[in-house]
Amino acid sequence: MNHPRPQRPPFSRRGALAGLAGLAGAALAGTTAFSATAYGASASTSRRAVRFATFNASLNRGTQGALVTDLSTPDNQQARNVAETIQRVRPDVLLINEFDYDENGAAVRLFLRNYLAVGQSGAKPIRFPYHFTAPVNTGVASGVDLDGRNGAVTTPGSDAYGQDAFGYGWFPGQYGMVVLSKYPIDVHAARTFQHFLWKDMPGNVMPAGYYSAEAEAILRLSSKSHWDLPVRLGPGPSSTVHFLVSHPTPPTFDGPEDRNGRRNHDEIRLWADYVGGRRRGAYLYDDKGVRGGLRPGARFVIAGDLNADPYDGDSYDHAVRQLLDHQAVNLPATPPAAAGGVEAARLQGGANASHSGNPAYDTSDFNDTAPGNLRVDHVIPSRGLVPVANGIFWPTSDDPLYRLVGNGTTVPTSDHRLVWQDVRLG
Repeated sequence: MNHPRPQRPPFSRRGALAGLAGLAGAALAGTTAFSATAYGASASTSRRAVRFATFNASLNRGTQGALVTDLSTPDNQQARNVAETIQRVRPDVLLINEFDYDENGAAVRLFLRNYLAVGQSGAKPIRFPYHFTAPVNTGVASGVDLDGRNGAVTTPGSDAYGQDAFGYGWFPGQYGMVVLSKYPIDVHAARTFQHFLWKDMPGNVMPAGYYSAEAEAILRLSSKSHWDLPVRLGPGPSSTVHFLVSHPTPPTFDGPEDRNGRRNHDEIRLWADYVGGRRRGAYLYDDKGVRGGLRPGARFVIAGDLNADPYDGDSYDHAVRQLLDHQAVNLPATPPAAAGGVEAARLQGGANASHSGNPAYDTSDFNDTAPGNLRVDHVIPSRGLVPVANGIFWPTSDDPLYRLVGNGTTVPTSDHRLVWQDVRLG
């Protein structure tokens, strides 16, 4: 379903390219300089900026266990590229989307040991003492014919199975998530919302008449999961920042009922309600049965591949604006940007030429006639946090690190870019 786009001030794509020339290189240089000063042991937490980031790294595989196999040796080129990208940007707290989940956590440990702890192509190793991963809904059989096409498919390994899973996936855990952190994660206070039912969201936009009554009764809202991870940036509760992470379904691959677009909207709405005050989030319940949203006044950063651009693409009712326009957030004066996105939009043309959004803010390189490159990966800080530097890792074609992003036809790393936002405790 198409919806009218909100208006924004006009801009010149040619001027944007000129004005942002060299931005990717400058951002990288800034990262190096930042690392030398902001992480110094002598700086107090209250004065030190912390780099939160999100990266859909495409570390998903077509069969269960294949990612563990790929990461068991240090020579998988795509994984090396992902690791180098992370090492170049050097985030402190990082969400990785599309990282296949395994219940033993082997893939995470292998990636930390064989890739991030090893300098890639001249980049410095990076270590994250803390990490968190948990089950997701992708590839988990619902036992119901969700798409209404061929009966309930319960044997993993096919598109038909994926269509009837709680979240699309060929096996349980495909397209999972992992959070890596240099700061302690309070796992005992962590909240997950994997099992929250879509029907239990008041005023949800589930398509009327599309799902059977049996399907509506059991359909979970989150296509992967929603996690609230309290990260302790220093001593005392006042230094805790809640890392609110998710990966809503793409608002495509459906029909006129717009079931995926509507689900994407409500997956994003979950966070808007969660940080919207006691009354607004009262209906929510987590996987332990605890009800309610985030405590008013708590600091948070919302992050993830939200699969929603504020101006372009197929989003239902401008879904991500539920967060970008939220009274509880504190957006930076300028969104994360990169010259590489401007260059890609200009060279690829196609749908990019008709977009309303500034290509400097694009975070994904889809290089096709529709939807074109989009701003779908977000890092959104709350009030109580002071946003400072930010950026998107998208070098231009004259940068030596362009080999990590490619030209949209070849995908050496991922079709998404790492996005980061530095914040200070306010």
